[in-house]
Amino acid sequence: MPLTSPRPYWYDDDRAVVAVLEALRRFRRADQEMRTRISAGMRMNVTDLQALRFVIAAERRGTATTPRALAEHLHISTASTTKLLDRLAASGHLVREPHPTDRRSLVVVATDHAHHEVRERLARMHEEMAQIAHDIPPAARPSVEQFLLAMADRLEQEGDVEPLRPDPHLDGPSPTA
Repeated sequence: MPLTSPRPYWYDDDRAVVAVLEALRRFRRADQEMRTRISAGMRMNVTDLQALRFVIAAERRGTATTPRALAEHLHISTASTTKLLDRLAASGHLVREPHPTDRRSLVVVATDHAHHEVRERLARMHEEMAQIAHDIPPAARPSVEQFLLAMADRLEQEGDVEPLRPDPHLDGPSPTA
């Protein structure tokens, strides 16, 4: 018999709080689905799109992107980074160039094609998102910002804690032994 609970979530009875958390979940799901659609439309995977956006953002800040920095940002191995860069170079989105100050290193640069394609696919959405943000009453904006930053801080910490108790299936004698 499945367990049922009259409460929508085990962690809070406040319907207004639950509604906010459900809205946040819907936003996160929609964001993930949008990234999947955009990357598919560009004939690349989501990690490739994340890499491309990272390189473009670094360029806008005037920062050179090394393959190592990209690997660290994406939390992937150097071997996976090499394969990713090979794919994005073959598709005409990125090029590898000598590092401007370290002759032993390379930097990754987005091509004009990459800048154009990302701008073409994301500019309208970003403009509409900015309009939605403008529609937030000015007095509420600091609270919305604080909420989103606090949620981001919490999500960035998730997974950094030890399990509360050992998994009983991992230790001890096998049930068939």
